[in-house]
Formats: sequence, structure tokens, C-alpha cells
Amino acid sequence: MEKHQKVNSFVLQILQEVDEEIKKGLEKGITVNFAGNNRLIPVERVTGEDFWILSKILRNHPYISGLDVRYNFLSDVGAYYTAKLLQKQLYLVYLNLMFNDIGPDGAEVIANVLRRNTTLKYLRMTGNKIENKGGMFFATMLQMNSSLEKLDLGDCDLGMESVIAFATVLAQNEAIKGMNLNRPILYGEQEESTIHLGHMLKENHFIVELHLCKHDMKNTGLQQLCDALYLNSSLRYLDVSCNKITHDGMVYLADVLKRNTTLEVIDLSFNRIENAGAKHLSETLTSHNRSLKALSVVSNNIEGEGLVALSQSLKANCTFSNIYIWGNKFDEATCVAYSDLIEMSYLKPDNTDVEPFVVDGRVYLAEVSNGLKKHYYWTPTYGEAYSPASNSGFALVPVGLHL
Repeated sequence: MEKHQKVNSFVLQILQEVDEEIKKGLEKGITVNFAGNNRLIPVERVTGEDFWILSKILRNHPYISGLDVRYNFLSDVGAYYTAKLLQKQLYLVYLNLMFNDIGPDGAEVIANVLRRNTTLKYLRMTGNKIENKGGMFFATMLQMNSSLEKLDLGDCDLGMESVIAFATVLAQNEAIKGMNLNRPILYGEQEESTIHLGHMLKENHFIVELHLCKHDMKNTGLQQLCDALYLNSSLRYLDVSCNKITHDGMVYLADVLKRNTTLEVIDLSFNRIENAGAKHLSETLTSHNRSLKALSVVSNNIEGEGLVALSQSLKANCTFSNIYIWGNKFDEATCVAYSDLIEMSYLKPDNTDVEPFVVDGRVYLAEVSNGLKKHYYWTPTYGEAYSPASNSGFALVPVGLHL
């Protein structure tokens, strides 16, 4: 009313609920959720002007440590007020700005203020088209910021220059534990980005989680990463899903897994490792590796022979607990093998994305909504948003407070 601005009923309702929580005497550390994709209650999406008012309300509020404004219309105007909020709010640990139409200019003001910020631990910029220019601002920021632990710049249209800049900066940065560089816009077939990222992994002994989905990575790119993983002793979660890796790349990965004792989660979903690649992994997991806990080979053109081989490694390896296989070519032997694993308690039902059922005396497999990061882009309408079954990658390797 003071600012003569129309009240956003959705924002008002959420703030009233937060007031009620505080009156109940709850502990500090509330995450305020203004997600614009909520289907259960009427949502009036938050604009940049709304966020101006919101930032004034939330300043210096000791109870609020997290702010989720995903899927709204903040744009660069909202990014400006976000920067103002980060200057004043000394308790904010988690900030989710994913898919908010923030461009390179908005990225610049946020990155500039984060150079001096010492409280924010986890920032999600997913889906904001900050492009190469915005990526460079964030890379420069990481040279000065020593408190940010997790940064998600997936689907941000980063260019080759900014990916290389991040690889260069992270070779020296000791604070970042989790980094998401999914789906940059890369041109050329030289795979320069993986050469630089490989060099970073050799130098950096602090990073725990690295997402390189949709990098157009081929076997030579994976080989660069594998060469680095012989020397890296910190990385526990590697995501190379949605690339162009084939069974030849699995030779390098299987060899690394014989010696690397820190990798716990590997996401190979939506590649093409086929039977030969599955057998390479199975052999290593059966005989040598005792550190890997979760593996996703969803949609990898693997047939019964390869899937059965992977099922055998679950029996031989008691550390290996989670496997995701949907989207491959199941035959009867596959269905029986995974049904037996679940029945004999080698594989818990929550630790895989298939569930056996019987029709006319024959076993089949149905898909179940479990995975390494099912709720990366969305949260479920019902049930727990951060359940370990749907987000096992983050449950096994917890970096940051939220997804």
C-alpha cells in the first residue's frame, strides 16, 4: 500500500503462512517457496516489480534462510532487486531463480554482488539465458567469492569461452563443491571443453559433484575426464548423461573404476554404451571396484545380455546398491534376473526404476518413478519433493541443502 502497487495475492498468502510459522515459535531456517509452477493453489506469478516489494519485506529477516522463486517472471528487473536483497539479507543461504527470463545484464548485477557476499551457499540459475557473456561474469565472480558451495548454470546457453573460464577458475577455487554446466552451446568437434575440464579435475581436490549433461561429449572427451579421475580424489558424483558416448568410452571408465576409490554415483543415461559397454562396467564392478553405489544406464541401447551382466555385479558387490535401466531392450532373462534381485533382497525396490509383475506365469518389468535426479526441473504435486528414491544421486552425495 505504501508503494501504491497492486497486491499479488499469491505472495500475500505465502507471507501470511510464514508469519504463522514464526508465531508458532519454529526454529530459524525457513525456506520461503514462491514457485510459479504450483498446480494445487492459484498462482499469480511474481514479476520484477513484485520482487522489489518482496525484497524490502525480506531484508534483515533472521528466520528466512532460503528463497525459491522458480518459474516466475522476474527478468533483469527482478535480478536487480535480487542483487539488492543479497546485499542486505545476511541470513540467505539458498536462492533458486531457475527459469525467470534473466539475461546477461541480470547475471552481471547478481554476479557483481556475489563477489563480496559471504553467506549464500547455493544458487540455482537454471534455464535463464545468460549466455556466454553472463557466464563470464559468474566465472569472474568465482575468483573472488569463497563461500558459494554449489552453483547451477544448467540450460543457460553458456558458450565455449565461459565453460573454459569456469574450468580455469575452478582449478583454483576451494569453496565450490557442486557445479552444473549442463547444455552449453558449443560449436566444433574438437571437444576443447573436456580437455580444460579434465585439467581442472587434476588440479581441484575439493569438487564433489559435476554435471556435464548435453555437452556433445564423445569417447575422446570421456577419455580426457577419465585420465583426470586417476588423480582426482574428491569427485563423488559424475553426470555425463545425454552425450554421444559409446561402448569404447566404457573401456576408459571401467579402467578408472578399478583404481578410483571416491566415485560413488555415475549418470550415463541417454548415451549408447550397448552390451559391450555394460559388460566392461559389470566386470569392473564385480571384481575390482568397491566404492560405486549408484549407476544409471537408462536408454543406452543395452540388450538382455548386458543387463543380465550388470545384475550379476549387484550380487557380487555389496557396495553397489542403486541401478537404473529403463529404456533399454528387456528380454525374458532380464525380467527374471531383476525380479530375482529384488526378491532375494540384493536390490531394494526404491533403488531401481523397474518393478516386476507377472502375467500368465511370465515375468515383466514396469517403470517406477525412481532415479538419480527425477525432480531436477519440477517438484511433485503430492508426496515428498526431496525423497531419496526419486533423487538418489543427491541423497547419496549430499551437496547443498536443496536440489
